[in-house]
Amino acid sequence: MIPFVRELAFEYGRCDQVSPLIRRVIARNPGPFTYTGTGVYIVGRDEVAVIDPGPDLPEHFEALKAALAGERVTHVLVTHHHLDHSPLARPLAEAFGAKVYGRPAPPDHGEATAPGLEEGADGRFRPDVELADGDVLSGPGWTLEALTTPGHTSNHVCFTLREENALFSGDHIMGWSTTVITPPDGDMGDYFESLAKVRAQNFDTLWPTHGAPVREVGPFVDAYVAHRRAREAQILEALNAGFTSIPAMVPSLYAAVDPRLHPAAALSVLAHMILLVKEGRVVAEGAGLEGKYRLA
Repeated sequence: MIPFVRELAFEYGRCDQVSPLIRRVIARNPGPFTYTGTGVYIVGRDEVAVIDPGPDLPEHFEALKAALAGERVTHVLVTHHHLDHSPLARPLAEAFGAKVYGRPAPPDHGEATAPGLEEGADGRFRPDVELADGDVLSGPGWTLEALTTPGHTSNHVCFTLREENALFSGDHIMGWSTTVITPPDGDMGDYFESLAKVRAQNFDTLWPTHGAPVREVGPFVDAYVAHRRAREAQILEALNAGFTSIPAMVPSLYAAVDPRLHPAAALSVLAHMILLVKEGRVVAEGAGLEGKYRLA
């Protein structure tokens, strides 16, 4: 079982000091994919970085401007191009004379209209500065390092805060829920590799964009991986039991999950299936959610 962390004290629009170097403002965009809403992180004082500005909502933009009043924003950082993370990056950067840092949205594979993805994709997202793994950004008293973590999306990047041995984990790892992997841009093989990459860093804290921080990082990531491997085993068992299509197996595999999330769950099963086919453990006839699958 994943030791989810779901308790979170907050008020929409309020700027909370959540660690010595980190403040957080939560946008009013709650939902089945965003939990209580997008948590925007402000790193440092006076000269600051802002991580995942979130949706372009007037009320939220005003709350961020109030939180940042009298300060210089030097960096606007984006973990990935989904609509609950990146749209406000450009307006915020322009308002404070900053540059946007991240990795550009991939070519449109239909992700923006993929069934069950309520958050949707900001296919026009283009940063001013494209980050590579290991790139370092700094300000007075703080140092951030880019950690590329493809899986949830191909352009996902997390940010290490060296001074607190913490990671801003975006949607790569969330305390309240597992992460949806949505082919063709999302890739389960990449995701497993990125989880191992984070696990090896031995962080003290994860700060996801949605929900509360994760303090017991090692056991939590181990549980995340174990959950994915257990789901993989369930898919193989379903195939062995005679299921041949993803839509047919999702209701039983995800019986305890909010039915509103079943379309997204089907995409995660597809991501597992693509990896199993790649590894030679499953044979596919056709492709995608309409394909037929059997054990090799």
